[in-house]
Order: sequence, then structure tokens, then C-alpha cells
Amino acid sequence: MKLAFSTLGVPGLPVPEVARLAAAHGYHGVELRAHPEEPVHPGLDLTARADTVAEFKAAGVEILGLAGYARVAAPGDDEPVLAEIRDLLDLARDLGAPYIRVFPGGGPDQEPAEADATAARRLGTAAEYAADAGVRILLETHDSHRTAADAIRVLGQVGHRQVGALWDVMHTWLGGEQPSESYAALSPYLGYVQVKDIASATDTTPLPLGAGVLPLAECVEILSRHGWDGWLCWEYEKRWYEAAEPLPGLLDKGRDHLGRLLNDSA
Repeated sequence: MKLAFSTLGVPGLPVPEVARLAAAHGYHGVELRAHPEEPVHPGLDLTARADTVAEFKAAGVEILGLAGYARVAAPGDDEPVLAEIRDLLDLARDLGAPYIRVFPGGGPDQEPAEADATAARRLGTAAEYAADAGVRILLETHDSHRTAADAIRVLGQVGHRQVGALWDVMHTWLGGEQPSESYAALSPYLGYVQVKDIASATDTTPLPLGAGVLPLAECVEILSRHGWDGWLCWEYEKRWYEAAEPLPGLLDKGRDHLGRLLNDSA
């Protein structure tokens, strides 16, 4: 498996520094948070996009994906959501990133079946555009659809190879799923896996990998046992927890911890 980290852990860090950090600490790739407050977002012009590609290429680091914020199950008109997804797909194509992340984002007053149908309709429409761009759209296990069982209600309706799943191991665990259940449901759709660690179900402040309660060893063992050979991406949510320890000082230990889990599972 390849290892990456998300720029959510180093908010606002310039692209050359992100690339240098990944290379210096032995990570194969980076998930870029695609938001206007970050250096990489859909508003970048073509020159800035080319410069971003060049920085990562020179560092020998891959751009794993773009973590976008489109909410595919949200109430309202389809077109603004589809336009947001198309902009993300265009950016990913220009950067050579194979994936974009979208959220479910269903509303609190929506019936689950309505939220599922809305998300499936939008993802199905966006899938053809994604195919032309050569990029895969991944629905993250998050918010209104935090478990794998929730996510596959949508993905099963879409049934398109360009639409898959991003397994956030914290959300499926908080939703009460065992890793074996999450993997079994998501495996036909799985793009990559976000790993992290937290103190408890009521305290989701990010911790160094291995220092919290999430079943990371079990998740890696299941992936290895089934011969899955994709990406593990450390999403350290420093952006939302200012008091959390800075990520750069944790990167070596995090890489080593994942390496041990992979070796133990081999």
C-alpha cells in the first residue's frame, strides 16, 4: 500500500513546502484540500495548475486526490452541486489527480430515501463528465451517510465505474460498524482509505496514529488479507483543532506506525 497525508493537517502551507514535507518524510503522495483558503482550489489559473504539477513531480510525490466540499445529497437544485463537481474534476484532470472527494451532506429534515435518490442522481449525472476527465468521484463515509451501509445505498443506485467510495475509518467506527463490515460493503467501490486517530467517540481531537481508540490495526489487517493494494491517507484534522499538535513533527512516527501495521499484516 502507498502512504499519503492530507493538507488538512497543514492548513495554508504553500505547495512547494507540502511537496518537500511529503518527500522528506517518506510519503508517496498527498491529498490536497481543495478550498479557496488553501493554495490549490478550482479558482487556480492554468499557469498555477502547471506550476503545482511541476512542484510535485520534482519532489517525486503524487497528488492522490482533491478533497472537495460538494454535498451531493443536499436539498436544493442540482445544477450548483453539479457545477461544483465539474470544477473539481477539471482541476483534478489538470493536476493529474485520479480522485476527487465529495460529501453526502444530506439535510436533517430529509427522508433517507430522498437523500439517497438525490445523491445517486447527481453522481450518475457527473459520472460521464468524470469519465471524460479520467477522474473518479469518491463519496466519503461522512455526515448523513457515515457508515458503509449508508454509502452503498447511494453507490448501488449509481452503478458507474467512475463513482466509488472513500472509506473514512473514523466515521464508520463512530457509526457503529466493525471494520470487517465496512470493508465488505465498500470493497467493490473502494477508491482509497482515510486513516486517523482520536481519543474517544466524544473527543475527536486528532491524535498521533496509534495513540487513540480507532481500530487501525484491524482495518489494515483486513485490507492486507484481501489483497487490497491502494492508498492509506492520514487525515489529521489540524484545520479544525488549533490546539492539536502540529502535523510535521508527527509525520515520521505516523509513517513508521503504518509501516509496522503493514508488516504485521503481511
